[in-house]
Amino acid sequence: PLLTRRLVAAVDWLGGRPDTAGVPIGLCGASTGAAAALVAAARALGLRAYAAAHSEDGRRRLAELLDARGGDVDGTGADGPGDDQEGDPDGGMGPAAVTVDGLLAGREGPGRDEEGAYALDLLAVLDAPQLDTERAAMLVEALPDGARLVLSGDPNLLGAAGAGQVLADLLAARVCPQVVSRTPDPGPVGELVSGIGIGELNRVEAPGREVVIVPVRDAGEAVHRTVQLVADSVPRALGVPAGLTQVITPGHGGAAGTRVLNAALKERLNPGPGRFGGFDPGDRVAYSPSPGHTAPGTVVSGDEEGLRLDCSGRAVTVPRGRVARTVRHGWAITAHQAVGTRWPAAVVVLPGDAVPALDRAWVYTAFGRGERHLSVVHGVDQALPRAVALIPAPERTTRLRALLRAQAATAAPPPEAGD
Repeated sequence: PLLTRRLVAAVDWLGGRPDTAGVPIGLCGASTGAAAALVAAARALGLRAYAAAHSEDGRRRLAELLDARGGDVDGTGADGPGDDQEGDPDGGMGPAAVTVDGLLAGREGPGRDEEGAYALDLLAVLDAPQLDTERAAMLVEALPDGARLVLSGDPNLLGAAGAGQVLADLLAARVCPQVVSRTPDPGPVGELVSGIGIGELNRVEAPGREVVIVPVRDAGEAVHRTVQLVADSVPRALGVPAGLTQVITPGHGGAAGTRVLNAALKERLNPGPGRFGGFDPGDRVAYSPSPGHTAPGTVVSGDEEGLRLDCSGRAVTVPRGRVARTVRHGWAITAHQAVGTRWPAAVVVLPGDAVPALDRAWVYTAFGRGERHLSVVHGVDQALPRAVALIPAPERTTRLRALLRAQAATAAPPPEAGD
């Protein structure tokens, strides 16, 4: 409740009062390209504009789009506030593409002014369904008076790991301008995922084997076929190496959960004794420095200081005492861990015991992680189309929607002043 009140107060502070000019917050169910175009256009006008993505992969894609539009300085998005902005928040803006966690930690993006507010005029936050109440409140409270905030994201995706459903509540409360501007992904995978978003599991034409269904009878066969797909079939048929194919399954436990799948995939793709706390150089991992925040990476080495990882080009050293709690093998991950990242190919594993975990948002998210190819290892019979058609993601209990509506009603001008 405290964080909810902080967010409501910050919305009002940003311009919800009738005597404040301009549009304080925009909500955009838009593609990354639309957000990049907005930020690039704002920078061309001399505004201090930035865009924050949920993952390092999302930041990289965003930086590429901004660089193509001339809206980024160097396309890296990795410079911290000390490079150009320290002591001069109105000086060089630096790279426009950042991550939400990097922005909150002060590693990326603009510096802060003397009052502790970000030195910016416009902030576009991508992957907005991943914003929980706490991080959303921290972002909004750090915006300077007169700044504009755009939340961009696909409301059909799985929500944040933390408390709240900020984007869904803001959309439902209708207290801010909303722009629906989503362009479906191209090709058979995009067509399939677009249908799932409206509750339809359609058969799509895939002449280039962009979508492949692999029926299995039990969990053991599911594991065997998954390893075969990643190690042999997808590289041979599509030219996508095993290192660029991501396996996604509903949970960590079970006969075909991430633990079993990762053991089988490691044995095939990178066998070794696990001499660094169960890991070897070349192992794919999922690094979770805090609950709900996962970054894919690769083991580089290990020593007395800890396990050294390469997380999408960013060097990370995990102290030895934290490895067991924060690092898992990552050839196979859950859909919640995969949100915000995409791979050239995805293999979604649906063993028979996955039925209770299936709903439309889970299927939509998992099936949308592959850009060029999607294989579905299918062992749930009619539970899959039933989940897509009839089981929307459960709503979370939250007061934000009602509080925002009440705040908007209080801030609205009286009827006689409407003219």
